[in-house]
Amino acid sequence: MLPAPRGGGFRMEGYWVWCGSVVQGEDGKFHMFASRWPKTLPMHPGWMTASEIVRADSDTPEGPYRFCEVALPARGAEYWDGRCTHNPHIVKHNNKYLLYYTGSTHPLSDPEPPGNFGLTDPQCIVARANKRVGLAIADSVLGPWRRADEPILPTRPGRFDSFLTSNPAPCVREDGSVLLIYKARHYEGNLHGGMTIGVAYADHYEGQYRVLSDEPVFPPESFHIEDPFIWQTNEGYHLIAKDMEGHLCGEKYGGIYAESPDGLKWSLHGQPQGYSRTVRYDDGTVQTLGNLERPFLLFQNGKPTHLFAAVSDGSDGFKDASDTWNMVIPLKQ
Repeated sequence: MLPAPRGGGFRMEGYWVWCGSVVQGEDGKFHMFASRWPKTLPMHPGWMTASEIVRADSDTPEGPYRFCEVALPARGAEYWDGRCTHNPHIVKHNNKYLLYYTGSTHPLSDPEPPGNFGLTDPQCIVARANKRVGLAIADSVLGPWRRADEPILPTRPGRFDSFLTSNPAPCVREDGSVLLIYKARHYEGNLHGGMTIGVAYADHYEGQYRVLSDEPVFPPESFHIEDPFIWQTNEGYHLIAKDMEGHLCGEKYGGIYAESPDGLKWSLHGQPQGYSRTVRYDDGTVQTLGNLERPFLLFQNGKPTHLFAAVSDGSDGFKDASDTWNMVIPLKQ
């Protein structure tokens, strides 16, 4: 990775910012779809009830990105994604823009007082259980976005994804078919189990998505990962993801790099660390970030040119973060 531009990426005053995903639009500009929620709520779990997907743009991939609009706003508790939109992943396929994301809803009022909102509050419990993966489609990167009345990945009773589906990582092929990696959790009594990763497939991005395995793709006892990003080459599929405990890449919250011939059977690359939380800036300074996750690679002319990641200050993940932003790191060619 090359040094990160100190003034690049995307920040918003008064908001937690997360989940950056970038595409070059028909106007030639680079458009970032990101999650934001107000700092009147705690960073975690404030996103579960108040996140919304916004669009920002820049003349260059490095940024800085300028806020443009709320792309997927709240639309009411009666919709499956009516109270929260999160985890955007933008893809351009031919003349269509495909915005994969996580949505959730709940019928409760906003938390009061917001600063004390926590994991045991009813709004958080219901919103977490209602997380689902969806898809919005537009003819322009500027929208308008056509949002479906149903998620593309509902939960399945009795399976590893019985509690929730989230964090979509699509690989859209030239023919419009999709291999989709996603995060899931299952019910353990009235509570959720640990994080697992599943894989689904659709013959066309607007078609039915079917889960390809009744078991998680990665055994949770050996692959405790989150936030996958996948892409395809002539050799098969490639994946980078957040290593939750550091047992795979050697660094807690660092990134793993894995490979697969078919998207179902994965193995760690010979050099399993895909990225580190310690980054070097173009002004010569070095920083170890509290988080560096939600990795997204921007491809130009078929090659990855920039790594985007959601990052936080502090030293202990979400626990002591006072600011978050979406960072961009240029890659050596």
